[in-house]
Amino acid sequence: MSGLPENTVVAWRGKRGEYSDQAPFSPAQRYPEYAFDDVSAEPNAAYEGVRGCFHTAGLDLAHFGMPEWNPLRELIHPGETVLLKPNMVHQRHPRDPQGWRYVITHGSIIRAVADYVWKAVGPKGKIILADAPQTDASFSEMTRLLGLDVIRDFYLARGLSFELIDLRQEEWTTHREVIVERRKLAPNPYGAVAFDLGQASEFVDHTGAGHYYGADYDAGVVNRHHSGGRHEYLIAGCAIKCDVVFSLPKWKTHKKAGITASLKNLVGVNADKNWLPHHTEGAPALGGDEHPNPDLKHRTERKMAAAIRGLSHRIPVVGPWLHQVARGLGKPVFGDTESTVRSGNWFGNDTIWRMCLDLNKIVFYGNADGSLRDPQQGRKRHYVLVDGILAGEGRGPLNPDPVPAGVLLFGVHPPSVDAACAYLMGFDPDKIPIVARAFQCRNFPLSDHGWRDIVLSSNDSAWNLPLVEIASRDTFHFEPHFGWKGHIEQAPALDTSADCTSEAVSQP
Repeated sequence: MSGLPENTVVAWRGKRGEYSDQAPFSPAQRYPEYAFDDVSAEPNAAYEGVRGCFHTAGLDLAHFGMPEWNPLRELIHPGETVLLKPNMVHQRHPRDPQGWRYVITHGSIIRAVADYVWKAVGPKGKIILADAPQTDASFSEMTRLLGLDVIRDFYLARGLSFELIDLRQEEWTTHREVIVERRKLAPNPYGAVAFDLGQASEFVDHTGAGHYYGADYDAGVVNRHHSGGRHEYLIAGCAIKCDVVFSLPKWKTHKKAGITASLKNLVGVNADKNWLPHHTEGAPALGGDEHPNPDLKHRTERKMAAAIRGLSHRIPVVGPWLHQVARGLGKPVFGDTESTVRSGNWFGNDTIWRMCLDLNKIVFYGNADGSLRDPQQGRKRHYVLVDGILAGEGRGPLNPDPVPAGVLLFGVHPPSVDAACAYLMGFDPDKIPIVARAFQCRNFPLSDHGWRDIVLSSNDSAWNLPLVEIASRDTFHFEPHFGWKGHIEQAPALDTSADCTSEAVSQP
Protein backbone atom coordinates (compact mmCIF):
# COMPACT_ATOMS: atom_id res chain seq x y z
CA MET A 1 0.00 0.00 0.00
CA SER A 2 2.77 2.44 0.82
CA GLY A 3 6.38 2.67 1.83
CA LEU A 4 5.31 3.36 5.43
CA PRO A 5 4.82 0.05 7.29
CA GLU A 6 1.64 -0.36 9.34
CA ASN A 7 3.67 -0.83 12.51
CA THR A 8 5.55 2.47 12.05
CA VAL A 9 4.18 5.64 13.66
CA VAL A 10 5.64 9.09 13.08
CA ALA A 11 5.93 11.28 16.19
CA TRP A 12 6.78 14.86 15.29
CA ARG A 13 7.89 17.29 17.99
CA GLY A 14 7.84 21.02 17.41
CA LYS A 15 6.76 24.22 19.11
CA ARG A 16 4.59 23.59 22.15
CA GLY A 17 0.96 24.63 22.27
CA GLU A 18 0.99 27.18 19.45
CA TYR A 19 -1.61 27.53 16.70
CA SER A 20 -2.18 30.08 14.00
CA ASP A 21 -5.27 32.23 14.58
CA GLN A 22 -5.80 33.42 11.01
CA ALA A 23 -8.15 31.28 8.89
CA PRO A 24 -7.74 29.77 6.34
CA PHE A 25 -4.40 28.97 8.05
CA SER A 26 -2.05 29.21 5.08
CA PRO A 27 1.62 28.36 5.69
CA ALA A 28 3.97 31.07 6.89
CA GLN A 29 6.38 30.41 4.05
CA ARG A 30 6.10 29.40 0.43
CA TYR A 31 7.25 25.79 0.51
CA PRO A 32 8.45 24.49 -2.86
CA GLU A 33 5.50 22.10 -3.17
CA TYR A 34 2.85 24.62 -2.01
CA ALA A 35 0.16 24.82 -4.70
CA PHE A 36 -1.48 28.15 -3.80
CA ASP A 37 -0.54 31.84 -3.62
CA ASP A 38 -1.71 32.71 -0.11
CA VAL A 39 0.95 32.90 2.62
CA SER A 40 0.21 33.78 6.25
CA ALA A 41 1.88 36.71 8.01
CA GLU A 42 1.97 34.80 11.31
CA PRO A 43 3.76 31.54 12.23
CA ASN A 44 1.89 28.34 11.52
CA ALA A 45 3.30 25.53 13.66
CA ALA A 46 0.59 23.10 12.54
CA TYR A 47 1.45 23.43 8.85
CA GLU A 48 5.15 23.05 9.64
CA GLY A 49 4.39 19.98 11.77
CA VAL A 50 2.15 18.26 9.23
CA ARG A 51 4.80 18.79 6.58
CA GLY A 52 7.42 17.48 9.02
CA CYS A 53 5.34 14.36 9.72
CA PHE A 54 5.09 13.46 6.05
CA HIS A 55 8.81 14.11 5.50
CA THR A 56 9.80 12.09 8.59
CA ALA A 57 7.59 9.27 7.30
CA GLY A 58 9.83 9.08 4.24
CA LEU A 59 6.96 9.73 1.82
CA ASP A 60 8.04 10.61 -1.74
CA LEU A 61 11.54 11.42 -0.51
CA ALA A 62 12.91 11.58 -4.04
CA HIS A 63 10.99 14.81 -4.63
CA PHE A 64 11.30 16.48 -1.22
CA GLY A 65 12.30 20.12 -1.57
CA MET A 66 10.93 20.29 -5.12
CA PRO A 67 7.59 21.55 -6.50
CA GLU A 68 6.82 17.95 -7.44
CA TRP A 69 6.91 16.70 -3.83
CA ASN A 70 3.58 14.92 -3.29
CA PRO A 71 3.96 12.97 -0.03
CA LEU A 72 0.53 11.35 -0.12
CA ARG A 73 0.82 10.11 -3.71
CA GLU A 74 1.57 6.60 -2.40
CA LEU A 75 -1.50 6.65 -0.15
CA ILE A 76 -4.16 8.61 -2.06
CA HIS A 77 -4.75 8.56 -5.81
CA PRO A 78 -5.90 11.16 -8.37
CA GLY A 79 -9.66 11.58 -8.59
CA GLU A 80 -10.45 9.91 -5.28
CA THR A 81 -12.84 11.08 -2.56
CA VAL A 82 -11.29 11.55 0.89
CA LEU A 83 -13.22 11.95 4.13
CA LEU A 84 -11.43 14.21 6.64
CA LYS A 85 -12.79 13.27 10.07
CA PRO A 86 -11.76 15.71 12.84
CA ASN A 87 -12.77 15.55 16.51
CA MET A 88 -15.56 18.12 16.87
CA VAL A 89 -17.15 16.78 20.05
CA HIS A 90 -18.21 20.13 21.57
CA GLN A 91 -17.29 23.80 21.33
CA ARG A 92 -17.66 24.61 25.02
CA HIS A 93 -15.17 23.97 27.82
CA PRO A 94 -16.87 24.35 31.22
CA ARG A 95 -13.97 26.26 32.83
CA ASP A 96 -12.05 28.01 30.05
CA PRO A 97 -13.55 30.08 27.20
CA GLN A 98 -10.47 29.16 25.14
CA GLY A 99 -10.59 25.52 26.21
CA TRP A 100 -11.94 24.41 22.84
CA ARG A 101 -8.33 24.65 21.64
CA TYR A 102 -7.48 21.52 23.63
CA VAL A 103 -10.85 19.79 23.17
CA ILE A 104 -11.37 19.77 19.38
CA THR A 105 -9.08 19.43 16.35
CA HIS A 106 -7.68 22.83 15.39
CA GLY A 107 -8.53 24.27 11.98
CA SER A 108 -4.85 24.81 11.13
CA ILE A 109 -4.30 21.02 11.32
CA ILE A 110 -7.28 20.42 9.05
CA ARG A 111 -6.10 22.96 6.47
CA ALA A 112 -2.54 21.62 6.33
CA VAL A 113 -3.66 18.02 5.82
CA ALA A 114 -6.25 19.13 3.26
CA ASP A 115 -3.56 20.86 1.17
CA TYR A 116 -1.53 17.67 0.87
CA VAL A 117 -4.65 15.60 0.21
CA TRP A 118 -5.49 17.98 -2.65
CA LYS A 119 -1.98 17.58 -4.00
CA ALA A 120 -2.73 13.85 -4.23
CA VAL A 121 -6.34 13.78 -5.51
CA GLY A 122 -5.96 16.62 -7.99
CA PRO A 123 -8.73 18.75 -9.55
CA LYS A 124 -11.00 15.74 -10.17
CA GLY A 125 -10.88 14.61 -6.56
CA LYS A 126 -13.08 15.57 -3.64
CA ILE A 127 -12.62 16.33 0.06
CA ILE A 128 -15.49 15.82 2.50
CA LEU A 129 -15.00 17.34 5.95
CA ALA A 130 -17.62 15.81 8.23
CA ASP A 131 -18.37 14.83 11.81
CA ALA A 132 -21.26 14.02 14.14
CA PRO A 133 -20.53 16.08 17.26
CA GLN A 134 -22.25 15.59 20.59
CA THR A 135 -25.95 16.25 19.99
CA ASP A 136 -26.04 19.30 22.28
CA ALA A 137 -23.08 20.90 20.49
CA SER A 138 -23.34 23.72 17.96
CA PHE A 139 -21.91 22.73 14.59
CA SER A 140 -22.17 26.32 13.35
CA GLU A 141 -20.26 27.66 16.36
CA MET A 142 -17.47 25.11 15.88
CA THR A 143 -17.38 25.97 12.18
CA ARG A 144 -16.79 29.59 13.17
CA LEU A 145 -14.19 28.82 15.87
CA LEU A 146 -12.21 26.49 13.62
CA GLY A 147 -12.53 28.60 10.48
CA LEU A 148 -14.01 25.65 8.58
CA ASP A 149 -16.27 27.84 6.45
CA VAL A 150 -13.26 29.98 5.51
CA ILE A 151 -11.25 26.85 4.62
CA ARG A 152 -14.14 25.51 2.52
CA ASP A 153 -14.57 28.80 0.69
CA PHE A 154 -10.80 28.97 0.07
CA TYR A 155 -10.95 25.72 -1.91
CA LEU A 156 -14.26 26.44 -3.63
CA ALA A 157 -12.92 29.80 -4.88
CA ARG A 158 -10.16 27.86 -6.62
CA GLY A 159 -12.56 25.45 -8.32
CA LEU A 160 -11.85 22.55 -5.98
CA SER A 161 -14.55 20.26 -4.59
CA PHE A 162 -14.80 20.61 -0.81
CA GLU A 163 -17.88 19.74 1.27
CA LEU A 164 -18.56 20.53 4.94
CA ILE A 165 -21.22 18.27 6.49
CA ASP A 166 -22.89 17.85 9.88
CA LEU A 167 -23.66 14.12 10.09
CA ARG A 168 -26.18 14.31 12.94
CA GLN A 169 -29.94 13.85 12.64
CA GLU A 170 -30.72 16.28 15.48
CA GLU A 171 -29.19 19.21 17.33
CA TRP A 172 -30.28 19.89 20.89
CA THR A 173 -30.36 23.10 22.89
CA THR A 174 -29.60 22.66 26.58
CA HIS A 175 -30.04 24.98 29.53
CA ARG A 176 -28.45 24.19 32.90
CA GLU A 177 -27.47 20.75 31.50
CA VAL A 178 -31.06 19.85 30.53
CA ILE A 179 -32.40 19.45 26.97
CA VAL A 180 -34.96 22.17 26.28
CA GLU A 181 -35.25 21.86 22.48
CA ARG A 182 -34.64 19.18 19.84
CA ARG A 183 -34.30 20.28 16.20
CA LYS A 184 -34.32 17.91 13.26
CA LEU A 185 -31.47 18.51 10.82
CA ALA A 186 -31.53 18.14 7.07
CA PRO A 187 -30.40 14.68 5.89
CA ASN A 188 -26.80 14.60 4.76
CA PRO A 189 -26.36 14.10 0.99
CA TYR A 190 -24.69 10.69 1.33
CA GLY A 191 -27.40 9.10 3.44
CA ALA A 192 -26.72 6.33 5.93
CA VAL A 193 -25.91 2.62 5.71
CA ALA A 194 -27.16 0.11 8.28
CA PHE A 195 -24.87 -2.77 9.29
CA ASP A 196 -25.51 -5.84 11.41
CA LEU A 197 -22.19 -7.28 12.55
CA GLY A 198 -23.90 -10.26 14.18
CA GLN A 199 -21.29 -12.83 15.16
CA ALA A 200 -18.51 -10.53 13.94
CA SER A 201 -19.24 -8.01 16.71
CA GLU A 202 -17.02 -7.55 19.73
CA PHE A 203 -20.24 -7.79 21.79
CA VAL A 204 -20.59 -11.51 21.07
CA ASP A 205 -20.63 -13.36 24.41
CA HIS A 206 -20.94 -10.08 26.34
CA THR A 207 -23.48 -10.43 29.13
CA GLY A 208 -24.89 -6.90 28.92
CA ALA A 209 -27.65 -7.53 26.36
CA GLY A 210 -30.83 -5.78 27.46
CA HIS A 211 -28.98 -3.44 29.82
CA TYR A 212 -27.05 -1.20 27.44
CA TYR A 213 -27.29 2.58 27.69
CA GLY A 214 -26.95 4.71 24.58
CA ALA A 215 -26.91 8.47 24.05
CA ASP A 216 -30.48 9.37 25.03
CA TYR A 217 -32.93 8.69 27.83
CA ASP A 218 -34.72 5.84 25.96
CA ALA A 219 -32.43 2.83 26.48
CA GLY A 220 -34.92 0.67 24.61
CA VAL A 221 -33.58 1.96 21.29
CA VAL A 222 -30.00 0.85 21.80
CA ASN A 223 -31.08 -2.49 23.25
CA ARG A 224 -33.33 -3.26 20.28
CA HIS A 225 -30.28 -2.91 18.04
CA HIS A 226 -28.12 -5.12 20.24
CA SER A 227 -30.23 -8.16 21.09
CA GLY A 228 -31.15 -11.54 19.66
CA GLY A 229 -27.75 -11.96 18.04
CA ARG A 230 -28.03 -8.60 16.25
CA HIS A 231 -25.42 -5.89 16.64
CA GLU A 232 -26.60 -3.07 14.42
CA TYR A 233 -25.04 0.29 13.60
CA LEU A 234 -26.15 3.13 11.35
CA ILE A 235 -23.14 4.69 9.63
CA ALA A 236 -22.90 7.92 7.65
CA GLY A 237 -22.76 7.04 3.96
CA CYS A 238 -19.75 9.23 3.24
CA ALA A 239 -17.58 7.12 5.57
CA ILE A 240 -18.47 3.99 3.61
CA LYS A 241 -18.63 5.37 0.07
CA CYS A 242 -15.42 7.42 0.17
CA ASP A 243 -12.13 5.95 -1.04
CA VAL A 244 -10.08 7.01 2.00
CA VAL A 245 -10.87 7.96 5.59
CA PHE A 246 -8.31 10.37 7.03
CA SER A 247 -8.89 10.72 10.77
CA LEU A 248 -7.73 13.91 12.52
CA PRO A 249 -8.36 13.27 16.22
CA LYS A 250 -7.38 15.30 19.27
CA TRP A 251 -4.89 13.82 21.76
CA LYS A 252 -6.81 13.58 25.05
CA THR A 253 -7.76 11.46 28.01
CA HIS A 254 -11.32 10.10 28.08
CA LYS A 255 -13.64 9.29 30.97
CA LYS A 256 -15.14 6.13 29.43
CA ALA A 257 -12.33 4.86 27.17
CA GLY A 258 -9.16 5.97 28.99
CA ILE A 259 -7.85 7.84 25.96
CA THR A 260 -9.41 9.22 22.81
CA ALA A 261 -7.51 9.20 19.54
CA SER A 262 -8.36 7.60 16.19
CA LEU A 263 -10.23 4.47 17.37
CA LYS A 264 -12.63 6.49 19.54
CA ASN A 265 -12.87 9.22 16.87
CA LEU A 266 -15.00 6.97 14.65
CA VAL A 267 -17.96 7.47 16.96
CA GLY A 268 -18.34 10.61 14.85
CA VAL A 269 -19.13 8.69 11.63
CA ASN A 270 -22.30 7.13 13.03
CA ALA A 271 -25.67 8.42 11.84
CA ASP A 272 -27.60 7.72 15.06
CA LYS A 273 -25.73 7.78 18.37
CA ASN A 274 -28.52 6.00 20.19
CA TRP A 275 -27.60 2.79 18.36
CA LEU A 276 -24.27 2.93 20.22
CA PRO A 277 -23.87 1.21 23.62
CA HIS A 278 -21.86 3.52 25.89
CA HIS A 279 -22.05 1.53 29.13
CA THR A 280 -23.97 -1.37 30.67
CA GLU A 281 -26.32 -0.66 33.53
CA GLY A 282 -25.93 -2.61 36.76
CA ALA A 283 -23.20 -3.81 39.09
CA PRO A 284 -20.04 -5.55 37.80
CA ALA A 285 -21.06 -8.72 39.64
CA LEU A 286 -24.20 -8.80 37.47
CA GLY A 287 -22.44 -7.94 34.20
CA GLY A 288 -22.81 -4.16 34.46
CA ASP A 289 -20.10 -1.53 34.34
CA GLU A 290 -21.80 1.77 35.20
CA HIS A 291 -20.07 1.99 38.61
CA PRO A 292 -17.46 -0.08 40.45
CA ASN A 293 -19.77 -0.59 43.44
CA PRO A 294 -23.31 0.74 42.92
CA ASP A 295 -24.60 1.05 46.47
CA LEU A 296 -28.11 2.04 47.56
CA LYS A 297 -27.36 5.73 47.08
CA HIS A 298 -26.16 5.18 43.52
CA ARG A 299 -29.08 2.89 42.64
CA THR A 300 -31.55 5.43 44.02
CA GLU A 301 -29.99 8.19 41.97
CA ARG A 302 -30.13 6.12 38.78
CA LYS A 303 -33.82 5.26 39.17
CA MET A 304 -34.74 8.84 39.99
CA ALA A 305 -32.67 10.19 37.09
CA ALA A 306 -34.30 7.80 34.60
CA ALA A 307 -37.78 8.83 35.71
CA ILE A 308 -36.97 12.54 35.56
CA ARG A 309 -35.35 12.29 32.13
CA GLY A 310 -38.45 10.58 30.77
CA LEU A 311 -40.68 13.24 32.30
CA SER A 312 -38.47 15.98 30.85
CA HIS A 313 -38.85 14.52 27.37
CA ARG A 314 -42.62 13.90 27.50
CA ILE A 315 -43.85 17.15 29.05
CA PRO A 316 -42.77 20.38 27.29
CA VAL A 317 -41.56 23.37 29.35
CA VAL A 318 -42.60 21.99 32.75
CA GLY A 319 -40.67 18.73 32.33
CA PRO A 320 -37.33 20.39 31.51
CA TRP A 321 -37.87 22.91 34.33
CA LEU A 322 -38.44 20.10 36.85
CA HIS A 323 -35.38 18.35 35.47
CA GLN A 324 -33.25 21.45 36.06
CA VAL A 325 -34.54 21.78 39.62
CA ALA A 326 -33.87 18.11 40.29
CA ARG A 327 -30.31 18.36 38.96
CA GLY A 328 -29.62 21.35 41.17
CA LEU A 329 -30.95 19.57 44.26
CA GLY A 330 -29.28 16.29 43.40
CA LYS A 331 -25.70 17.47 42.90
CA PRO A 332 -24.98 18.14 46.61
CA VAL A 333 -26.49 14.75 47.49
CA PHE A 334 -25.20 12.48 44.73
CA GLY A 335 -22.13 14.41 43.56
CA ASP A 336 -21.15 16.17 40.33
CA THR A 337 -20.13 14.07 37.32
CA GLU A 338 -16.86 16.01 37.21
CA SER A 339 -15.88 14.51 40.57
CA THR A 340 -18.04 11.38 40.92
CA VAL A 341 -17.86 8.11 39.00
CA ARG A 342 -21.12 7.26 37.22
CA SER A 343 -22.40 6.15 33.80
CA GLY A 344 -19.40 3.97 33.02
CA ASN A 345 -16.86 6.75 33.54
CA TRP A 346 -14.11 4.53 34.96
CA PHE A 347 -11.50 1.94 34.07
CA GLY A 348 -14.00 -0.93 34.40
CA ASN A 349 -16.11 0.19 31.43
CA ASP A 350 -16.33 -3.03 29.42
CA THR A 351 -18.78 -1.68 26.86
CA ILE A 352 -17.46 1.33 25.01
CA TRP A 353 -14.31 -0.29 23.65
CA ARG A 354 -16.47 -2.98 22.03
CA MET A 355 -18.67 -0.39 20.35
CA CYS A 356 -15.69 1.63 19.10
CA LEU A 357 -13.90 -1.39 17.67
CA ASP A 358 -17.12 -2.49 15.95
CA LEU A 359 -17.25 0.93 14.26
CA ASN A 360 -13.63 0.53 13.16
CA LYS A 361 -14.43 -2.89 11.67
CA ILE A 362 -17.29 -1.39 9.69
CA VAL A 363 -15.14 1.43 8.30
CA PHE A 364 -12.37 -1.03 7.41
CA TYR A 365 -14.62 -3.69 5.84
CA GLY A 366 -18.04 -2.13 5.16
CA ASN A 367 -19.66 -2.02 1.71
CA ALA A 368 -22.26 0.49 0.55
CA ASP A 369 -24.99 -2.20 0.58
CA GLY A 370 -24.46 -2.94 4.29
CA SER A 371 -22.43 -6.10 3.74
CA LEU A 372 -18.84 -6.72 4.83
CA ARG A 373 -16.04 -7.51 2.42
CA ASP A 374 -13.95 -10.63 2.81
CA PRO A 375 -10.92 -9.80 5.02
CA GLN A 376 -8.74 -11.43 2.39
CA GLN A 377 -9.63 -8.53 0.07
CA GLY A 378 -7.89 -6.13 2.42
CA ARG A 379 -9.05 -3.22 4.53
CA LYS A 380 -10.19 0.23 3.44
CA ARG A 381 -7.45 2.84 3.65
CA HIS A 382 -7.78 4.67 6.97
CA TYR A 383 -4.99 7.07 7.89
CA VAL A 384 -4.47 9.10 11.04
CA LEU A 385 -2.84 12.39 12.01
CA VAL A 386 -3.31 13.27 15.68
CA ASP A 387 -3.44 16.89 16.84
CA GLY A 388 -1.32 17.03 19.99
CA ILE A 389 0.07 20.53 19.60
CA LEU A 390 -2.21 21.41 22.50
CA ALA A 391 -3.46 18.20 24.09
CA GLY A 392 -5.80 17.47 27.01
CA GLU A 393 -5.36 15.56 30.28
CA GLY A 394 -7.50 14.82 33.32
CA ARG A 395 -11.24 15.14 32.93
CA GLY A 396 -11.44 14.51 29.21
CA PRO A 397 -13.00 14.54 26.74
CA LEU A 398 -14.93 17.74 27.53
CA ASN A 399 -13.31 19.19 30.65
CA PRO A 400 -9.57 18.46 30.37
CA ASP A 401 -6.62 20.55 31.45
CA PRO A 402 -4.23 21.68 28.68
CA VAL A 403 -0.97 19.92 27.85
CA PRO A 404 1.17 22.11 25.53
CA ALA A 405 2.88 19.07 24.03
CA GLY A 406 3.72 20.36 20.56
CA VAL A 407 3.30 16.83 19.15
CA LEU A 408 1.72 15.41 15.99
CA LEU A 409 1.45 11.68 15.37
CA PHE A 410 0.90 10.15 11.95
CA GLY A 411 0.41 6.64 10.66
CA VAL A 412 -1.41 4.43 8.18
CA HIS A 413 -2.75 2.04 10.83
CA PRO A 414 -5.13 3.43 13.51
CA PRO A 415 -4.49 0.85 16.27
CA SER A 416 -0.74 1.46 16.01
CA VAL A 417 -1.19 5.22 16.21
CA ASP A 418 -3.41 4.87 19.27
CA ALA A 419 -0.97 2.55 21.02
CA ALA A 420 1.80 5.11 20.41
CA CYS A 421 -0.49 7.85 21.75
CA ALA A 422 -1.14 5.87 24.93
CA TYR A 423 2.50 4.98 25.48
CA LEU A 424 3.77 8.53 24.95
CA MET A 425 1.11 9.80 27.37
CA GLY A 426 2.82 7.64 29.99
CA PHE A 427 0.12 4.95 29.96
CA ASP A 428 0.35 1.18 29.50
CA PRO A 429 -1.51 0.17 26.29
CA ASP A 430 -2.27 -3.24 27.81
CA LYS A 431 -4.34 -1.53 30.51
CA ILE A 432 -6.53 0.43 28.09
CA PRO A 433 -9.05 -1.96 26.49
CA ILE A 434 -9.82 0.14 23.41
CA VAL A 435 -6.11 -0.04 22.54
CA ALA A 436 -5.17 -3.53 23.70
CA ARG A 437 -8.25 -5.20 22.21
CA ALA A 438 -7.74 -3.53 18.83
CA PHE A 439 -4.84 -5.96 18.31
CA GLN A 440 -6.93 -8.98 19.40
CA CYS A 441 -10.19 -8.84 17.39
CA ARG A 442 -11.47 -12.33 16.68
CA ASN A 443 -13.34 -11.57 13.46
CA PHE A 444 -12.52 -8.99 10.82
CA PRO A 445 -9.17 -8.14 12.39
CA LEU A 446 -7.97 -4.57 12.76
CA SER A 447 -4.28 -5.51 12.95
CA ASP A 448 -1.82 -8.11 11.76
CA HIS A 449 0.79 -7.30 14.42
CA GLY A 450 0.94 -6.60 18.15
CA TRP A 451 1.43 -3.21 19.74
CA ARG A 452 4.87 -4.20 21.01
CA ASP A 453 5.99 -4.43 17.38
CA ILE A 454 5.44 -0.71 16.83
CA VAL A 455 8.42 1.43 15.85
CA LEU A 456 8.48 5.23 16.13
CA SER A 457 10.04 7.48 13.52
CA SER A 458 10.70 10.91 14.94
CA ASN A 459 12.67 14.11 14.59
CA ASP A 460 13.51 13.66 18.29
CA SER A 461 16.27 11.08 18.82
CA ALA A 462 14.76 10.00 22.16
CA TRP A 463 11.69 8.82 20.27
CA ASN A 464 13.35 7.40 17.17
CA LEU A 465 13.14 3.87 18.60
CA PRO A 466 10.92 0.82 18.94
CA LEU A 467 8.03 1.98 21.11
CA VAL A 468 8.78 -0.34 24.02
CA GLU A 469 12.39 0.91 24.18
CA ILE A 470 11.40 4.53 24.84
CA ALA A 471 12.27 5.35 28.44
CA SER A 472 9.55 6.52 30.82
CA ARG A 473 11.52 9.71 31.48
CA ASP A 474 11.21 10.53 27.76
CA THR A 475 7.43 10.23 27.70
CA PHE A 476 4.82 12.66 28.96
CA HIS A 477 2.98 11.87 32.17
CA PHE A 478 -0.58 12.84 31.36
CA GLU A 479 -2.96 12.95 34.30
CA PRO A 480 -5.64 10.27 33.66
CA HIS A 481 -9.31 10.93 34.18
CA PHE A 482 -9.98 10.41 37.91
CA GLY A 483 -11.95 7.24 37.15
CA TRP A 484 -8.82 5.75 35.56
CA LYS A 485 -6.15 7.20 37.81
CA GLY A 486 -3.88 4.60 39.40
CA HIS A 487 -4.89 1.92 36.88
CA ILE A 488 -3.33 2.75 33.50
CA GLU A 489 -0.05 4.55 34.21
CA GLN A 490 3.22 2.89 33.17
CA ALA A 491 4.96 3.99 36.36
CA PRO A 492 4.64 6.72 39.02
CA ALA A 493 5.21 10.11 37.41
CA LEU A 494 8.07 11.16 39.66
CA ASP A 495 10.02 13.19 37.13
CA THR A 496 8.11 15.22 34.55
CA SER A 497 11.02 17.51 33.75
CA ALA A 498 12.94 15.08 31.60
CA ASP A 499 13.47 15.09 27.86
CA CYS A 500 9.75 15.27 27.08
CA THR A 501 9.87 19.01 27.73
CA SER A 502 12.74 19.72 25.35
CA GLU A 503 12.39 21.26 21.92
CA ALA A 504 12.53 19.12 18.79
CA VAL A 505 16.08 18.31 17.75
CA SER A 506 15.67 18.85 14.02
CA GLN A 507 13.16 20.08 11.47
CA PRO A 508 13.15 19.76 7.68
